Amino acid sequence: MDELISVIVATYNREDALDAVLRSLSRQTDKQFEVVVADDGSRAATAQLVASWTSRMPVSLKHVWHEDRGFRLAEIRNRAIRASAGGYCIFLDGDCIAWPGFVAAHRGLAEPGYFVSGNRALLSRALSERILAGGLDPECWGIGRFLAHRWQGDVNRVTPMVRLPLGPLRKVRARRWRGAHGSNMAFFRDDLDRVDGFDASFTGWGREDSDLFVRLIRSGVRRKDGRFATGVLHLWHPESERSQLPDNQAKLDLALRSDRWRALQGLSALDGTSRHRTDNM
Repeated sequence: MDELISVIVATYNREDALDAVLRSLSRQTDKQFEVVVADDGSRAATAQLVASWTSRMPVSLKHVWHEDRGFRLAEIRNRAIRASAGGYCIFLDGDCIAWPGFVAAHRGLAEPGYFVSGNRALLSRALSERILAGGLDPECWGIGRFLAHRWQGDVNRVTPMVRLPLGPLRKVRARRWRGAHGSNMAFFRDDLDRVDGFDASFTGWGREDSDLFVRLIRSGVRRKDGRFATGVLHLWHPESERSQLPDNQAKLDLALRSDRWRALQGLSALDGTSRHRTDNM
């Protein structure tokens, strides 16, 4: 797969974590990609941070922002898709640090007719604070250091940092959407267009990624496991406010009972109210 890849990084008012994520993306061995920051209404400091990376990022860097009207992750991801230039889209949360071979690993797993769901290792609050305050670069650590942190209770598991060729085992859950993670996932742009992207009727935390997985599988796209290849490091943060989760679960339940694979409020419903800045083109 030799197409340009768009790495879409979702963020909201967390400049310290985004800085670490952008640093990790600047160190990728695969340079045939762009970065699109999908900003769900952050303050001006986030735009300033992205602009500060203009001269340091070795690939194109774009910043897509819309007004802060609550948690609208699905919609800002759609806006980032619309602004992207790649034929393949990797979605990464703005608090997930990528190892230097992350983009190359996703490229190696890309296969027409499949989307890829990766995994993550959760870092403790103490280790996350040391990383962000001390300028540490865990994306460059070896497995021995992760084992030491696991022993100390600062990492919940080390398997996301292990690289193994699983071959056909990557497709054993091809029709299962449960267990797929929205913080690290990849899709061909054509497949996203076919299902009209994320469903922006999901607002507040939760289930917008599950809805996309369900609709993709229903449309004929299958799941491929990215474990032991694309694992990332998830920085600690307080649990998100989840008051709208029951409503989102009800929307997902309704989608599961239907035969629909197009989003109710997807890419085709976007207006022009976002701001789009391109740096380092």
